[in-house]
Amino acid sequence: MAAETQASLAVLETAKRFLSSLHRPARLLVAVSGGSDSKGLLLALNRAIEATGNTDLSLAACTVDHALRAGSADEARAMAGFCASLDVAHVVKLWDGEKPAAGIQAAAREKRYQLLAAAADELGATCIATGHTLDDQRETILMRSERGQGPGAAGMAVDVLYDRRFWVLRPFLGLRRADVRAFLAAEGVGWFDDPSNANMHFERVRTRERLAETGDEVATTWDTASRARSSAKAAEWLKRHARVHENLVVSIAATAVGTCADIDCRRALLAMAAIVGGRTYPLAADTAARVTAFLERSALGRLTAGRVVFDRRATGLYLYREARDLPRLTLAPGEASIWDGRFAVRNVGNGLLTVGVGDDSGLQQQRLIAAGLPPGVAKRAALSAPHVVSTDDNCVAKAAVEQRICPYDTFLPGFDRIMADMIAGLCGRQPYVRSPVHDLLTEMER
Repeated sequence: MAAETQASLAVLETAKRFLSSLHRPARLLVAVSGGSDSKGLLLALNRAIEATGNTDLSLAACTVDHALRAGSADEARAMAGFCASLDVAHVVKLWDGEKPAAGIQAAAREKRYQLLAAAADELGATCIATGHTLDDQRETILMRSERGQGPGAAGMAVDVLYDRRFWVLRPFLGLRRADVRAFLAAEGVGWFDDPSNANMHFERVRTRERLAETGDEVATTWDTASRARSSAKAAEWLKRHARVHENLVVSIAATAVGTCADIDCRRALLAMAAIVGGRTYPLAADTAARVTAFLERSALGRLTAGRVVFDRRATGLYLYREARDLPRLTLAPGEASIWDGRFAVRNVGNGLLTVGVGDDSGLQQQRLIAAGLPPGVAKRAALSAPHVVSTDDNCVAKAAVEQRICPYDTFLPGFDRIMADMIAGLCGRQPYVRSPVHDLLTEMER
């Protein structure tokens, strides 16, 4: 009993400590599914606000009904009732329409954050909080290590910027699920167990079962502090050695290419490669090793990996998109979308327009040459430039085009913000929104 009481107190103290770290005023949207983690988070935050009497902090809640199984609507209604008992505003967001036959968990995650952001807008929230625990963190680290992710792979960040607008915070990432359940039990509050958490078809469930059976201790040298330090070093390397030309080519100074064996420099280079290739994730570990080996040979030449040409010349290393498998996109007036993962395009004209590759590469080539690039690099890179045309002869093609920083524009881990801000500056964009918590990066920048 004493251990359960201690665990329950630890949960409440964690909630209080988290709230004290927030920039105020703040309105937190808590993502609540009815499971123990999220329900415990909402209740602990509510109790902490009541105990401290903070008037510049408030809570709201959202339940995303994925409509993937029978009973999910009833659980959402039950959560609405629980939130009402706490006097916390609550909305239910439904994932309507057809669901994909494959990759359902990834698709559900993507839709969940879209709906949470919509709820945050609706309820006037300044940030979003989720109930991820240390158990989730251990699973994530083990899965990422077994997938062979590239240099600098780490666990989940305590804060993540979603869609360049809302910070998603994970106050319970250092707590065990058992502690959260002890807190709920002490409060006399029950929870739902999602049947999908027992479905061995899903990688996370298999990982969870393995950890439960073996008691494996999962360790990583890439904790928040080390990852943040790596981000700062990578940012400094980019500041000294990298340039972005016409949002099409990244050049690395010849004197810096040999430093790519350093893990921080390599992380910076692979992040730039992901942007050039329009890829959300960096190159896999084996592909990254192939790129590193190519650079370590000191021989001039070209290597293609992850849709990116690594073009090494005496004047430096040049990264540009390989000119194949380039899509065609049609946009109605006012419509916006992503082209090739590399550019956000909005139709600000009065008629249909298409985005693809066109016959104006010669003009783009001259711009790249004028920017100081070798003619051969300019010629090849220009072939992958976006070309906007109107599909109506009576309308003018007019589009707002912005380069995407693909690895970070949807999800930016807080421990990578320093590097992401440096990349944003190189791409001619403003820094990302700052985290609402007093974080490690703030201390490092002082």
